[in-house]
Amino acid sequence: MSPFKPDDMMTALRAFAVFLLAGACEVGGGFFVWKWFREGQPVVWGLAGMILLALYGVAAALSPLEFGRAYAAYGGVFVVLSILWGMAFDHFRPDGRDWSGVALILFGIVFMVWGRK
Repeated sequence: MSPFKPDDMMTALRAFAVFLLAGACEVGGGFFVWKWFREGQPVVWGLAGMILLALYGVAAALSPLEFGRAYAAYGGVFVVLSILWGMAFDHFRPDGRDWSGVALILFGIVFMVWGRK
């Protein structure tokens, strides 16, 4: 039997869903701005990135957690999504230290968010 109450689990799942949405906006927005500014893509890429970055702020505010905890836990999700985005869209190949860091960060996110009263 789970040591977490159903309300705790639903709060954690809602928070994680918000983190994924916010992360897609932030990492995607940063990626588009990066490609425009540093790699010469058309200005529309930069504008799309800026819009996504603004939407990130709105998405993050949807979290059911308090501001400090939401942003701290979200920071870990951002790190994980950044690695996955880099693999999918920018030929980044993480090594064992990257994956070890991801495991530690995921543990930290779960520790901070799940099972709170």
